Amino acid sequence: MFDTIDSISGFIRPWLTWLSALTLGQVWQFVYNPPNKINLTIALIAITLKLPSYLKRYDVWRQSRKVIDFHWPVPKEADKDWKGTIIHNPSLCAHQSDNSLLPPESGKTGEERDHITCYDPSTGYHLLTLPLLSAAEVSDQIAKANSAQPRWAQTTFAQRISFLRSLKAWVLKDMESIVRVACRDTGKTEVDAVFGEILTTLSKLDWLIKHGEKTISPTSRPGNLLLAHKGSKVHYSPLGTVLALVSWNYSFHNLISPILAALFAGNTIVVKCSEQVAWSSLWFIGGIKACLRACGLNDDVVQLVICLPDVAETVTRNKLIKHITFIGSEPVGKKVAVAAAEIMVPTCIELGGKDPAFILPGTDLDFFASTWMRGAFQSAGQNCIGIELFLVHRSQYSRFIEIMEPRVKSLRPGTDVGSLISHAPISKLQSTLASAEKGGARVLAGGKRYMHPEYPQAAYFEPTLVVDVTMDMEIAQEELFAPVMTVVPYDNVAEAIEWLNKSRYGLGAGVYGKDKGECKRVAEKLECGMVAINE
Repeated sequence: MFDTIDSISGFIRPWLTWLSALTLGQVWQFVYNPPNKINLTIALIAITLKLPSYLKRYDVWRQSRKVIDFHWPVPKEADKDWKGTIIHNPSLCAHQSDNSLLPPESGKTGEERDHITCYDPSTGYHLLTLPLLSAAEVSDQIAKANSAQPRWAQTTFAQRISFLRSLKAWVLKDMESIVRVACRDTGKTEVDAVFGEILTTLSKLDWLIKHGEKTISPTSRPGNLLLAHKGSKVHYSPLGTVLALVSWNYSFHNLISPILAALFAGNTIVVKCSEQVAWSSLWFIGGIKACLRACGLNDDVVQLVICLPDVAETVTRNKLIKHITFIGSEPVGKKVAVAAAEIMVPTCIELGGKDPAFILPGTDLDFFASTWMRGAFQSAGQNCIGIELFLVHRSQYSRFIEIMEPRVKSLRPGTDVGSLISHAPISKLQSTLASAEKGGARVLAGGKRYMHPEYPQAAYFEPTLVVDVTMDMEIAQEELFAPVMTVVPYDNVAEAIEWLNKSRYGLGAGVYGKDKGECKRVAEKLECGMVAINE
């Protein structure tokens, strides 16, 4: 090859020709084998210089793999055979009409306090009547979390990952107890608790353990010709103390999820739980704090606030808060957004939705029937991303009803479907269904409160199937958050897409059909946060 290049010196040409003829094996043997003093010296110096770095990496890796075992006692109320005092007309304010529900020390301190009555909505059993903190005491909790933040921000990723691994080990070890506590406070079934509380939490723990450090480590950014002589990196810094206001429908998962993200990012967090699940939230937070202490970490980094709306207003306007996460209803979400604007902090607000199942012509209805049953009735329909609306093409409409009607009628409240969180939504549900019937809809199953033979004070609503619904009805426009399968017939796919895109809701949707390409085309036209195809 080099013989054809005239510009190469005659002296150099033979050496280059020899070099180009060498194989990789010959080059390797010449350079490294046999070793000589120079090669060995260079290798030794290189290893010596790198050894501290390698040892440090190994020590960090070993520390991040550490799992600390700890014990957190399970409350007696979580036992399946436990029976509590039955509250007649149970509500958060039941203690106001029944003084026997107040704790023994109530009124003895000389200080007036608000209380809430915690109870099991699936039985009406009294769990706890809890004295609430004042606005000043809640402010002290926020200050405590804020004081702990600078030191927490200095913890290493290895320490945080070790904490997450220890928390995961607790969830796996005490899974049954966590499930029973969640069921006792929300009235859901154990199957729903395993799906919605345990599997989702474990999945988030696994993701953070595996990807968390890489996600918030400094990352390089591409430059341009003007700044070719400079480098650019993005560094992620903790915000400080953050606030999470979480809903009651997943009392464990919704509570722990923002805690995991906040602590891993170096923030401390104040969690304001729903009053509806104060009893379970206290126990869950206690477990998280026990894990922090076992890992040698400051448990002040997590604070639980249980308060009524008037005090919650002061929490969302506290100037120590640097970010707000909210999961809940639209009216409260608007108030949170206003409060966040006043103190100029970013928010992440997740409201509900009237999530549709868009069933295309030719869909295998029998194959997806069980998926749709779970989508509509999981956690008694009290699921932000659960299916609220079924759009079925007219060509399959009768067959869809034929499949679903006996299945909905066979559901057993208290066994297959849990209770509502309280009695409060029942009258509104019955009114909405009556309005739909007046407009021409048909209720083929359920439609009213269910009186449980063993627990007459429980808050059950019959699993309901309502068909012949039109999109202008209230039942098609308002989120029900209840075990109600609402079915709307349609004739034209494009028109049905237009119906859905006119809705003010846009959390999620599902598209079902035999042709995946058609499913994808429909999914791309839906204006919502996420779309599942045949899932």
